[in-house]
Amino acid sequence: MRLLLGTCVWGGAKRGMTAAGHDVVWSGDWAEDPGDEEILAEAHDQGRVLVTLDKDFGELAIVRGLPHCGIIRLVIISATRQTDVCAANLGRYAADLQAGAIITVTETRVRIRAGG
Repeated sequence: MRLLLGTCVWGGAKRGMTAAGHDVVWSGDWAEDPGDEEILAEAHDQGRVLVTLDKDFGELAIVRGLPHCGIIRLVIISATRQTDVCAANLGRYAADLQAGAIITVTETRVRIRAGG
């Protein structure tokens, strides 16, 4: 799967997700942070699921109606667990994400807002 990891996601998750076979870009590698709207637009333009810790992306997608290719928001997931939690949920909810879902993940719960 094609992913764009937001700056707030641990940089080590890029290596882990790449090793798991995903095509991964981490916005932390960019020269400067262009802001949430541009990150969401870049993910959409490149056909990437956005992985973030930031609730603002869901608000941009839902309230403002900005286009996206699926969003996973990790909530209170430690840096060292982000790769495993993300990988598990990408596999489990790939079809939902491809349909534009916004998925909020904690250690004990997953909430899916259907795309479309």
